[in-house]
Amino acid sequence: MRKLSEYPDADLRIFERPDPPEADRLRDVYLIGICGTGMGSLAGLFKEAGYTVSGSDAGTYPPMSVRLREMGISVHEGFDVDHLDPAPSLVIVGNVCTPTHPEAAEARSLRLPQVSFPEALKSYFIRDRKSLVVAGTHGKTTTASMLVNVFQTAGIDTGYFVGGVNIKDGRSCAVGRDEYFIVEGDEYDSAYFDKRPKFLHYRPSSAVVTSVEFDHADIYESRDDYLEAFAEFIRLVPEDGLLVLNADDPRAAALARTARARVRTYGLDAPGVDITATDIVATDTGQKFSLVVDEVHVRDLELAMSGRHNLLNALGVCSIALDEGLPVSAIAEGLRSFQGIQRRQQIRGQAGGVIVVDDFAHHPTAVKATIQATRERWGNRRIVAVFEPRSNSSRRKIFEEGYSAAFRGAEAVFLSSPPFRHNDDPSNFMDIDVVLRNIVAHGSIAFKASGADELLRPLLEFLRPGDVALVMSNGGFGNIHERLLVGLAKGPQS
Repeated sequence: MRKLSEYPDADLRIFERPDPPEADRLRDVYLIGICGTGMGSLAGLFKEAGYTVSGSDAGTYPPMSVRLREMGISVHEGFDVDHLDPAPSLVIVGNVCTPTHPEAAEARSLRLPQVSFPEALKSYFIRDRKSLVVAGTHGKTTTASMLVNVFQTAGIDTGYFVGGVNIKDGRSCAVGRDEYFIVEGDEYDSAYFDKRPKFLHYRPSSAVVTSVEFDHADIYESRDDYLEAFAEFIRLVPEDGLLVLNADDPRAAALARTARARVRTYGLDAPGVDITATDIVATDTGQKFSLVVDEVHVRDLELAMSGRHNLLNALGVCSIALDEGLPVSAIAEGLRSFQGIQRRQQIRGQAGGVIVVDDFAHHPTAVKATIQATRERWGNRRIVAVFEPRSNSSRRKIFEEGYSAAFRGAEAVFLSSPPFRHNDDPSNFMDIDVVLRNIVAHGSIAFKASGADELLRPLLEFLRPGDVALVMSNGGFGNIHERLLVGLAKGPQS
């Protein structure tokens, strides 16, 4: 990956960016790849701001497809050059597009103004506001959403953009009227014509880094390359801003060495942190803990989410909120009332005595943390993990060992074989049989199939009353969650 200093202001001169101060001339926006979590949220922002919004995607699935429909946004299933007739004022190109993508190529041929989604987010919504950016390999969506809830509880009408849908109000974004804009900072690249990580666009006034662990092996050549992206990001936080680091993660903590901003740390194990939690008690609805700031007990708090990783997320939220002067009472109520994000430990339903849980986890560390959190919440139940390695990164051979260890907390594991795509390197592709054998060697039951259709029947035959079926994927997974509930409701399979 090229360093930030190596990028010109515009990699391709044909991309003519509309001037945001004259945005009244821009009335219709078209998004290629609109059903992705980020693109769908951006579409919502433009819609709320009064623009006519439409877009296209190869496939649509909840929760984003539902949200777009509720907002009255027109979505084309599939890609076709005719979708750009009449020509929109602005085309936002998702990072799934290649230069030869039919709609992207047509927009280029017509010389339509085009931008990446992070550039659009910055230019039309963040602009001169106080940008609070939450970054990290894991936990950034939950942490950013939790931070939004705390600010809203404090009576602040913050703008925000996160890559997930809030269970409480079904939203993932808002324009907001006050000075703050809270944004989830993703380290993935921006577009085929802008290979910078998205979070380098967001002009952070203050930032949180929840974790730094090698990911996105499809675009980062090495761990050092990945770490450099985060180093570039934290150097954007100004001297009068605040950088909040999870000190339990050594790589995140190490970013303090190159920071220009003030640094505050949080953690549960690392010595000498500025903010920590004590007296932690797991409950049926989440966990309780005592907030300790600069070695002083501040208040007993309640978090309506399970798992150590979510407690760390809450400490990061407290760090930013306290620095911005929010009342402790608002922080306490904001954490207590936060119901979580769709597809993050979300209970999709219960049938036949089995609880079906949906989670976005796809990196080995996230899979492990999600299983541990599920174990904490339902310690007296069997945990049956159902996993789809779908993302470009999760299908890489480098993560075989990580996945083998990640599933140790589950009594049984049902794996969907990773799809081999045209741009995959066979020598660097995950061998699902290696993962399967290692899971069995560690004492768990394991089963594989080509996808949701073939997994469903053996899964229904295996599940019994009292189990938790923990489904993990960053995609739709063939709607296996709802199909499981329907099958379980019918009773034992004949």
